[in-house]
Amino acid sequence: MARRTLIRAGFLFCVVAGLGLPASLWAKDISLTQVAPGVYVRPGTVQDATAANDDAIANIGFIVGHDAVAVIDPGGSAGDGARLRAQIKATTGLPIRYLIYTHVHPDHVLGAVAFADDHPLVVAHARFAAAWAERGAYYRQGLARILGGDLAQAGAKTGDALPPAQAVDTAADIDLGGRVLHLAAYGAAHTDSDLTVYDGQTRTLWAGDLLFQDRIPALDGSLTGWLTVLGQLKALPAVRVVPGHGPAQLPWPAGAVDEERYLTTLARDVRALLKNGGDIDAAATTVARSERGRWKLFEAYNGRNAITAFKQLEWEDPS
Repeated sequence: MARRTLIRAGFLFCVVAGLGLPASLWAKDISLTQVAPGVYVRPGTVQDATAANDDAIANIGFIVGHDAVAVIDPGGSAGDGARLRAQIKATTGLPIRYLIYTHVHPDHVLGAVAFADDHPLVVAHARFAAAWAERGAYYRQGLARILGGDLAQAGAKTGDALPPAQAVDTAADIDLGGRVLHLAAYGAAHTDSDLTVYDGQTRTLWAGDLLFQDRIPALDGSLTGWLTVLGQLKALPAVRVVPGHGPAQLPWPAGAVDEERYLTTLARDVRALLKNGGDIDAAATTVARSERGRWKLFEAYNGRNAITAFKQLEWEDPS
């Protein structure tokens, strides 16, 4: 059974206050689930970013080896990252030697600033740096508006990415001491910078946002590419997966069923619309409506997904 641990406000006051973060963040609890020996996940809330949730909406966490710790996604804001760092320090005295980004989205990345004093080796997809250069300022400004307060205060809350020092083109291994993590980079799928982490010791796959459960998937890369990557991931010998959003863990490959159904439905409905001469406006209101009721935040994202899919598939060779 997964072991759940809690870090209370008193300890957080000591650690987070030392980072100079706003007092409003000191009293938040952070819970972890140990999904396998040495593999810890902080599940995010199934919401969009708000001032109340501090953009702590993604599944983030860390893996502990004999010699070092690897953080897998540092969180969605400076406070989110600081609370995760506090929990790591409460769990182990080993150094935080690695920080891994699973992709470029801000809810997985902006907490990295909380780990700057650890001087970790930052590892990401080879496309991450370019994607962050294109989008990073926009992401920070958007979150600052959500978190509110004056500009300086909101900027301090928002956080930032740390620049990658190791870029993964296809695959790489990280040795935590008696525990080797296998990293794999993919072509465009959820985004164009998706990276997974596989812990062979516990047969745990950390999928990032290549896998959603409960919260509707968000298409920011390639629909057909995403379905292809899911097929590749299903071939791995993992027994459990950590999704980017949803519960802390799911069985694998059974945990892919809902997302694969949604993405397949999205592709099928768009192709049918195109065949019948439908336009992009119709896509936004008609595609994948059979999935309504199965996903949280469906109305906020399904129309966008349908429009993105329409733009991609309208140039597809029907033969």
